Amino acid sequence: MAEIVVITGGSAGIGRATARAFAARGDSVGLIARGTERLDQACAELEALGARVHTVSADVADAKAVDRAAEEIEAALGPITVWINNAMATVYGPIQSLQADEIKRVTEVTYLGAVNGTLAALKRMRAGTIVQVSSILAWRAMPVQGAYCGAKFALRGFTEALRSELIHDRSQVRLTMVHLPGINTPQFDWSRNKTGQETKVPGPYQPEVAAEAILFAATHKRRDVFVGSSTPPAILAARLAPGLIDQVLARQGYTQQLGSAPAALSDGNLFEPAPGGTQSARGRFDAEASSRRDIYSSRQADAVAAGMVALGAVGLLAAAPLLAPALLARAVLRRR
Repeated sequence: MAEIVVITGGSAGIGRATARAFAARGDSVGLIARGTERLDQACAELEALGARVHTVSADVADAKAVDRAAEEIEAALGPITVWINNAMATVYGPIQSLQADEIKRVTEVTYLGAVNGTLAALKRMRAGTIVQVSSILAWRAMPVQGAYCGAKFALRGFTEALRSELIHDRSQVRLTMVHLPGINTPQFDWSRNKTGQETKVPGPYQPEVAAEAILFAATHKRRDVFVGSSTPPAILAARLAPGLIDQVLARQGYTQQLGSAPAALSDGNLFEPAPGGTQSARGRFDAEASSRRDIYSSRQADAVAAGMVALGAVGLLAAAPLLAPALLARAVLRRR
């Protein structure tokens, strides 16, 4: 049966790729985003695939606007069966360089925008799936993106509490989260940047991989879906050795996200849509982005993480004869 799907932040990046994936299946697609020009382009692209499409220009930070958008999409397409909370905003900069209104805005879009979408969906859906597009940064925060990490942590807490409530109420609405690594989207050019350096993304995946994971999460009964071969072990490492990860990110977190090229202070799309309307799903990292289908459900992710830990343990055991003399000498010197 064809789904009626609503995607927030659906005019570009991951949302645009996800809209294409659903449209290609013959599903009807409702898109919510701020930029009308990109919405029009996305609509034309999806209609060319044969899909029924309805777009609404709205800011997800405005709960009433999101509710009106949901009502309009249902009137145009029919009862919503899948709702995908994908809209996000971020600002690059150490927390001490940020203003309170910048942190507030990131929170309103990335966290409260998903809350507003979830409430609008629950108001209408008797059955179906709500997909929260999350991140590895919902499990382990990175320097330079503190506001965004805080919003994603909040969304994970909100979702886990709501999931238990829906189970208690025996609801037919299902919640799932898709946890993403870095994705090659236009966000790295659109985000507000206060660092003075060009932003980059380590080991990105193409947005079509994220879209495939979101489609899988929406159509299969999975609590969580993880994207990226490094995502499960990174989450496990953050749980097992948070202090060590603090130190590693203090040394490497800046260089992983910031290039050597200088960049002027950019307001980005934090408060207003990014200018222009030609951008689609992909960003400027095509040459290095992976299209591998590294998509894992919860049990698969646990197996991947356990395998990485086992390999690490084997490596330590193999290195023990070489490391032991040096460690013993170091211990003796410390006692002196």
